[in-house]
Amino acid sequence: MRIVELESRTPECLDRLLEVWERSVKATHTFLSGGEVEAIKAYVPQALREVPRLVAGEDERGVPIGFLGADGQRLEMLFLLPEARGKGLGRALLQYGMDRYGLRELAVNEQNPQARGFYERMGFHVYRRTETDEQGGPYPLLYMRL
Repeated sequence: MRIVELESRTPECLDRLLEVWERSVKATHTFLSGGEVEAIKAYVPQALREVPRLVAGEDERGVPIGFLGADGQRLEMLFLLPEARGKGLGRALLQYGMDRYGLRELAVNEQNPQARGFYERMGFHVYRRTETDEQGGPYPLLYMRL
């Protein structure tokens, strides 16, 4: 596995990252219905194009199997293929972002306790909770920082 910064966000690259996002969300965001996942999916390509920093973890063939998006010192997104979980890729991507970009803040869905535990193991702590997500949906968010 290698970590690469994605400077060129070609349609093919964005399609592959969208696939990673969808498979990751379906495996980890079980509190979302299929319709909710599809509705959110419509906005993901724009988010991938607009996030200032986009980094991928690639397999030996150069295919993205996970990615991280960052804006300033805030982690905006971190998604891995289900089969890539538990193998150090998430840790490697987040550590890269912390070292390279100074990532110090993030938000995680409260209903995703595995993600919260991962971020806590990486040194993040909850400092604020909201009843809704950033789009006003009924999904509490936990805001975390180092």
